[in-house]
Amino acid sequence: MNRVRLRLSALAALAALLAVPALGAAAPKFDPSQEFKLDPYLNLKFGAIDLSVNKAVVYLLVTTAILCIGGIVIVRAGMRQKPGKAQNVLEIAYEFAETQVGRASLPAKAFPTWFPYIATLFFFIAVNNLISFIPFPISSESGGLGFLPDFGLYAATANINVTLTLAAMTFLLTHIVGVRAHGPLGYLKTLVPDAPGAVKPFIFVIEVLSQLLRLVSLSVRLFANLLAGHLLIIMAAGFTVLVGSYVGAVAIPFALFFYVFEWVLVAGLQAFIFALLSGIYIGYAVEAPH
Repeated sequence: MNRVRLRLSALAALAALLAVPALGAAAPKFDPSQEFKLDPYLNLKFGAIDLSVNKAVVYLLVTTAILCIGGIVIVRAGMRQKPGKAQNVLEIAYEFAETQVGRASLPAKAFPTWFPYIATLFFFIAVNNLISFIPFPISSESGGLGFLPDFGLYAATANINVTLTLAAMTFLLTHIVGVRAHGPLGYLKTLVPDAPGAVKPFIFVIEVLSQLLRLVSLSVRLFANLLAGHLLIIMAAGFTVLVGSYVGAVAIPFALFFYVFEWVLVAGLQAFIFALLSGIYIGYAVEAPH
């Protein structure tokens, strides 16, 4: 009799765990856009200057700490003849940045000067993209963690202000390098290739527009890819909550697929494209006009 009662109790407990609300039941309110709100953790406003610390700043600081502290620790530990795992990762990453990004985009005479900038761009964006798929307690919701926010995903590069700042740095440096290499008038001449006199003004206007579009394409490409990827993951995962039944579990494989696809392919690829194009733009400004 006791065994029968125990089995009945176990079945009742299992039924309670599997019990789900009806599809028509009210689902919890879910707004994916809330995960991209930048509410300040620490308000630091000085007139028109806003230095408040929000989730985007936290991710930027974590990225900087990983690159600076991690690099210093590995190098100070000594570059061994038989490298460990950390040194292997560092050497492979550096070799990739040098051969596939730096030397593939910069001319030989510009490489010693501008490779550090291109490599810094690549590593900064890559690490920032990669850690954006690690859940941090930065969600806009607060539930079971007490005074801490819930765990969530966020990418600083999904903020147009961050990507536009990175693109603006490349944009300004490109023209500074061009002026230094050719002089102000000489650099202006490089914007107009050999063409009949009547066509030159039109070519100049098109070239100026293409220079401005470089700024837009660099910033928007990185921003849009990371924003879209995180939205897909959040919406696929949130579908389970919205449906409020085991039917919502259908979305879990899609969320996992988007997560792996973005983390494995998009995160590193977007860093590679941004750094490579930055090197090409700088190299083009250094080279003599054709």
